[in-house]
Amino acid sequence: MKTLMTVSEVATHLRVSKMTVYRLIKVGQLPAVRVGRGYRIKTQAVDRYLSKESTPVRGG
Repeated sequence: MKTLMTVSEVATHLRVSKMTVYRLIKVGQLPAVRVGRGYRIKTQAVDRYLSKESTPVRGG
C-alpha cells in the first residue's frame, strides 16, 4: 500500500466526497501535509481515523 494518499484517493477509500476529506483536514481530524496546492495524507492517519471513529454495529 502507498505511504501517502491524495485527497481523491482518501475519498475513494472512505467512500465519501472530496469535500468531506477537506473538512476532516480543516477541523484537524485527519492530519495532512500540504504539497504545492494539494494535500497528502499518510495511510496510517487514515487507518487511525477509521479506528478512532468506528462504532460497533449491533445486530437488530
